[in-house]
Amino acid sequence: MSKNEQRDLAPERLEKLRHILREHRIIRVDDLCQILQISAATARRDLAQLEMQGEVRRVHGGAVGLDTMLAEPVFDDKTSIAASEKQAIAEAALPFVKPNDSLFLDGGSTVLALAGLLASRTDLTVVTNSLRVAGALAAGGPAVILVGGELRRLSQTFVGPMTRFTLEQIHVDTAFIGTIGLTPEQGLTTTDPKEAYTKSLIISRARQVILLADSSKIGKTAFSPFARTDQVHVLITDRALDRKATRDFEKHGVRVIAVDIVKNRTTPKGP
Repeated sequence: MSKNEQRDLAPERLEKLRHILREHRIIRVDDLCQILQISAATARRDLAQLEMQGEVRRVHGGAVGLDTMLAEPVFDDKTSIAASEKQAIAEAALPFVKPNDSLFLDGGSTVLALAGLLASRTDLTVVTNSLRVAGALAAGGPAVILVGGELRRLSQTFVGPMTRFTLEQIHVDTAFIGTIGLTPEQGLTTTDPKEAYTKSLIISRARQVILLADSSKIGKTAFSPFARTDQVHVLITDRALDRKATRDFEKHGVRVIAVDIVKNRTTPKGP
């Protein structure tokens, strides 16, 4: 045990850890050891305690803070957060893709997992504002329409008023979207107003809106709202969503589908 670990009481050390997470949002165990001068075992033990208290979600090699008002990690970090949940949610979305459908796939990391599952489908048309989705489908498969606009590097998406010129020319059967935050009362929220603008426009051009969101997003609120809860037809999430939250979404007309991550099957909780 290091001198710092001997000197600092656990509550003081945990408070320092919370401060680091507020500043950086995502922290790796190696960085935490260097900053606090503690061992990897102590860092992991402290992160486990904060996870039990609902303050962090541990990911491979580190942790992500779960503040009520969300910040947004860079895209490559997002893909590693709740990766098994995202893959299972994407698989549960496949039955909603019908032959000859037109789809919108936005820039969410769970939606990107769905794009990978559609890469061999030559009977689809995919509209997207995501560079990552376009890249996943570039080698073949669906016809792809890439929406232009201002490049938002954090999410690797084209956003803002210039996206209107393409989106107002189309209608799609189904829009698969992600979100940073979601509550029954506040609806769907993201961190950037320009991205919120584009997401809202996407929803207005879709016959059906399916939200792909792991349960860590639920009960959280980000800066910019982009949709009411009752604009979502289906929410596909993981089974960590509690029954009260399920009932609250159902009251807004949302069908909730929960994914059993362990057994990799879905269990409808909604109508």
